[in-house]
Amino acid sequence: MSDRTVLHVKGRVLVGPEEVRDELWVVDGRISYDRPAGARDIRTVRGWALPGLVDAHCHVGLDRHGAVPQDVAEKQALTDRDAGTLLIRDAGSPSDTRWIDDRDDLPKIIRAGRHIARTRRYIRNYAWEIEPDDLVAYVAQEARRGDGWVKLVGDWIDRDLGDLSACWPRGAVEAAIAEAHRLGARVTAHCFSEDSLQDLVEAGIDCIEHATGLTEDLIPLFAERGVAIVPTLVNIATFPQLADGGEARFPRWSAHMRRLHERRYDTVRGAYDAGIPVFVGTDAGGGLAHGLAASEVAELVTAGIPPVEALAAGTWTARAWLGRPGLDEGAPADLVVYDEDPRKDVGVLAAPRRVVLNGRVVG
Repeated sequence: MSDRTVLHVKGRVLVGPEEVRDELWVVDGRISYDRPAGARDIRTVRGWALPGLVDAHCHVGLDRHGAVPQDVAEKQALTDRDAGTLLIRDAGSPSDTRWIDDRDDLPKIIRAGRHIARTRRYIRNYAWEIEPDDLVAYVAQEARRGDGWVKLVGDWIDRDLGDLSACWPRGAVEAAIAEAHRLGARVTAHCFSEDSLQDLVEAGIDCIEHATGLTEDLIPLFAERGVAIVPTLVNIATFPQLADGGEARFPRWSAHMRRLHERRYDTVRGAYDAGIPVFVGTDAGGGLAHGLAASEVAELVTAGIPPVEALAAGTWTARAWLGRPGLDEGAPADLVVYDEDPRKDVGVLAAPRRVVLNGRVVG
């Protein structure tokens, strides 16, 4: 496509779960629902159009060992893009990926800065590892560096205890979250276990990643405070393998991880039924491959979330939650076209027909 080419998307344009239009036009990279006057160089794409998928927990520029070179980060971003993921909330990375913002052919990224963890309580080379007295200062630093989000490590294995445990005292997280909010940033936290959740939610946190420790007694608190969860079920599927690897040294932790895995679907369905906002996220970029947003939507359906709501968790409602437009008049034309209606079968998401980013067909 040249810069003068007008893209005509024709078929069924899913502006929202119930709002469906017959066509849209892309002019100068932006969406219009009015046919442009005098357009001659027109390319037509037919099918079912959705806003670009959202992966609300992804790590571009990171692998299992830490930061990666730029060419590797580029491949990660391209893998996500080609799978239809056009908006990423990068939930913690030691890499500087600002160069991606200058590339019209790569997904848009909302950064949470670098993870903030307790000393020796997270994956090596990932996080700033600090003690509670420094938490406010580091949260302020990452709030200024990020794009409106900060990422804490709320719990991790305590080697002396031999199991998961909370990383931060209540007073420290209260002060840190208050500072982030003062600076205009929201706060999210990695949490596998149960015992970190109440303090974090009561301290004012905005989101919990994984949330496998969410129990029936905590669900009303999350719902009352409007705290979102990003379950990353495609990552939680690896818990049995992790448990097997650590059983000899940490049998208590291994048993705990297996229990969390066994009840993962009940946990997510219980959260959804209570009105807790649930969003799609894969945790790609650590030990997990990129391009799995469609698989995560399918996992939410397996957990018992209705297909249209699971689809919304990775498209319309996710974009609204992150403050980014969907298929709105004048918005950047970031959309994916499928052969069939993804509202009827979310499995359709795994096979995009066309990917359009900033108004250009890139896949």
